[in-house]
Amino acid sequence: MLAEVTQWIISTVGEWGYTGILVMMAIESSFIPFPSEVVMIPAGYLCYKGEMSLPLVLTSGFAGSMIGAWVNYFLAMSLGRKFLYAYGAYFFMKPPVLEKIERFFKAHGAVSTFSGRLIPGIRQLISIPAGFSKMPLGLFSFYTFLGAGLWSSALVFLGYFMGEKEVLIKSYVNELVWAALALVFVIAAVYIYLHKRARKADQ
Repeated sequence: MLAEVTQWIISTVGEWGYTGILVMMAIESSFIPFPSEVVMIPAGYLCYKGEMSLPLVLTSGFAGSMIGAWVNYFLAMSLGRKFLYAYGAYFFMKPPVLEKIERFFKAHGAVSTFSGRLIPGIRQLISIPAGFSKMPLGLFSFYTFLGAGLWSSALVFLGYFMGEKEVLIKSYVNELVWAALALVFVIAAVYIYLHKRARKADQ
């Protein structure tokens, strides 16, 4: 099954080119559940084969991620918390999921739009509470770009260096997720430490 899906994505990306990567990553980064792994890893593999440009693949992936994140951000800002909690289930955003994302955002603040992009299950929807809270667009875009760029780059280079070794790719995706979670923990710990120091300095 994995081989068939991977081959389909490789074929689709190959046919659509960089526009296909942009569109698929925009979908992945919005409220539609779609794993970025099945886009960026095959794209990295096509770079390894010399059929695509590595800089253009990365640029397309980053741009798609930003478009999807902005969709969620402005959707949450315009429709509001009450509307999405009432009707979000029709757009793959059930209330328990929204509550989980909001708790994560409130616990970690603005930096969560960066760290949240590295956590499966949170990555796609972390833009929602940012929109609810009317987080400044510039700050939101900056943190989102950092998180999406780190994640997409890791996937592309994984596909590039693993080449045709599909079993190894599947294994290293799991390790990449754990590495991302470890990075989030470190970022959160540093952020909390600096926040506490700042509060003590103000007292």
